[in-house]
Amino acid sequence: MSKDSTPKDYKLKRHQVLNPDQYVEGIRLGNISILSQAITLIESTNEKHEDLGQQIIEKCLPFSGNSIRIGITGVPGVGKSTFINTLGKQITSEGKKLAVLAIDPSSQRTKGSILGDKTRMEDLVSDLNAFIRPSPSAGSLGGVARATRETIILCEAAGFDVIFIETVGVGQSETVVHSMVDFFLLLMLAGAGDELQGIKRGIMEMADAIAINKADGDNLIKAKAARMEYENALHLFPASESGWIPKAEICSATANFNIDKIWEIIQTYQRHQLSSGYWQNKRKNQAKYWMHETINESLMHLFYSNPNIKVMIESLEKEVLENKTSPFKAAKTLMATFKI
Repeated sequence: MSKDSTPKDYKLKRHQVLNPDQYVEGIRLGNISILSQAITLIESTNEKHEDLGQQIIEKCLPFSGNSIRIGITGVPGVGKSTFINTLGKQITSEGKKLAVLAIDPSSQRTKGSILGDKTRMEDLVSDLNAFIRPSPSAGSLGGVARATRETIILCEAAGFDVIFIETVGVGQSETVVHSMVDFFLLLMLAGAGDELQGIKRGIMEMADAIAINKADGDNLIKAKAARMEYENALHLFPASESGWIPKAEICSATANFNIDKIWEIIQTYQRHQLSSGYWQNKRKNQAKYWMHETINESLMHLFYSNPNIKVMIESLEKEVLENKTSPFKAAKTLMATFKI
């Protein structure tokens, strides 16, 4: 490889590091090897890697923003990996390029839910128009989310038209995913007792659509009843700022039933939001949000890595536990030390 050329099929040698322009050129050419290493640099906590990663992101920014970003979450056992596989194949069959990213800050064993469930995504794994990237394992939610947000930029610069951000389970990470996507899809099951039981109102309110999966065989009638229940529940929530009315639809990922309808709902949403101008405003607000989130994360890191704080925090924790001082006074003492 010449110094200033990174062919699409060029394979990086182990531990080889390029300069920022070479990374960007390789990413723009759709070189998956170079894209993958650039993402690894972004995920790294090594200061040199972080600096290089940020240079790459800055240079990729002008080429980003052209995809539709779709957040996908669902209750355990909903068939999320199979759904992603089937919907993904629907998208790539139309000639579009798809990137699948995960937010899983806790999984040590599977190294991210996507990697653990790749057997259920075998069609996408072998699809040349698909790129699958699990999140770093056992990272902080903030760190994993920041890396995912920046990975989106690189994937868009690499020409991916659609980006899935998968989140594990139903909890804190849903709010984080919602803050970086255009469309938020909630996968649900029918026939598992009270259809609304165990689903936090906040997650329901975030949903732009609900897909009731596994609507096949004997479960089809239950799924249809569940759709009515969800539609009624969605109408109880305040109207969205964009004017979009969330949809509920039944589908079966294993039978490839109504998957095209789910994709049509997403595309209808995109057309609606683009024509109203809400799409662009939402992207701007998200960018501002992530600037402030990065500031908060950086300040927290600086605080807890401060040598004086490290010395004081254990003794002050002990005083709080022994009721010798209040948590608020202890915090103020630490903050005063941090300012110095």
